[in-house]
Amino acid sequence: MSRPSARTFAERLADGPLVGAEGYVFELERRGYVKAGPYVPEVILDAPDALRQLHREFLRAGADVMVALTYYAHREKLRDVGRDGDLEELNRQAVRIANEIAAEGDGPDGGALVAGNICNTWCYDPANPAESGAVVRDQYREQLGWAVEEGIDLVISETNDFLGEALIGLEVCQEFGVPALVTFASVQPDRTYDGHDYVEACRILADHGAAVVGFNCSRGPATMLPLVERLRAAVDIPIATQPVPYRTTAEVPAFESLAAPDGSRLFPIRLESAALTRFEMADFARDAAALGAGYIGVCCGGAPHYVRAMAEALGRTTASSQYSPALELHPVLGSGESGVTSSEMGDWSVAG
Repeated sequence: MSRPSARTFAERLADGPLVGAEGYVFELERRGYVKAGPYVPEVILDAPDALRQLHREFLRAGADVMVALTYYAHREKLRDVGRDGDLEELNRQAVRIANEIAAEGDGPDGGALVAGNICNTWCYDPANPAESGAVVRDQYREQLGWAVEEGIDLVISETNDFLGEALIGLEVCQEFGVPALVTFASVQPDRTYDGHDYVEACRILADHGAAVVGFNCSRGPATMLPLVERLRAAVDIPIATQPVPYRTTAEVPAFESLAAPDGSRLFPIRLESAALTRFEMADFARDAAALGAGYIGVCCGGAPHYVRAMAEALGRTTASSQYSPALELHPVLGSGESGVTSSEMGDWSVAG
């Protein structure tokens, strides 16, 4: 069944832009509830209150969608950590928790939307699309069957590397009658791993009935926004952008390849030195909105302070805005003979 909401995903998109918040596995790894490497969300069953708390923080920071933490909660990844026997309960519990916290929202739309979530499976082989595609399809059907029974408003199908796999995900969403937001990771300079220009791949998904298309993960704002600008000119449906909050460049467009000055790899657990500030993510949100993005979020590395900065930059007053910085009251930086004034915050905070 679909989840009853005061207004649908499509209706809220029409008022856009919506604020998305992800990066669950990275943030929960930092908090000690997810193992770096496999990044399987065992936290759903092992420490559900930790997941509830992160959902709640994203909600208070201004997120319009609670994304069920079923990223990498498919059969193959759970088998890697010996928990494939927990597959159904883990997937159902993730959606239940997302619904529980979404209902805490007190906005005019009746709380946050709830998204089911599927992702790249590492099972798809473009050299053998029929056989590998059948494996992918079965995994998606399992996950989304449980998600729909528990109640969702939409599905986010994300971090796709192959157009072929993304089309399978879209088809399964359509089998269940749930709108799909489909995004590509963009690790390579300009093409998916099965050889399609990223923007053209999005256009094909739009032609096949995706509700929203766009990009997530891999790229920071500086290297994702040029793709977003091209995509806006290529399709006539809402588009999504969910970059990582890291300092990628034209020379190193994807954060998987970021390196320290000594040449050591930063990805995935030495990325702090490449992190963007909340001000830079606020700038990103404004820039994305100016380009016409309808779904503006953050991916791996995301955290509540980024989401609040983005939401406030888009003109929102969030539940956590009452605690937005007031540096004029700081004992060292505060206004006075040698201090700064509230203009230190620029126009980032609607509370300033």
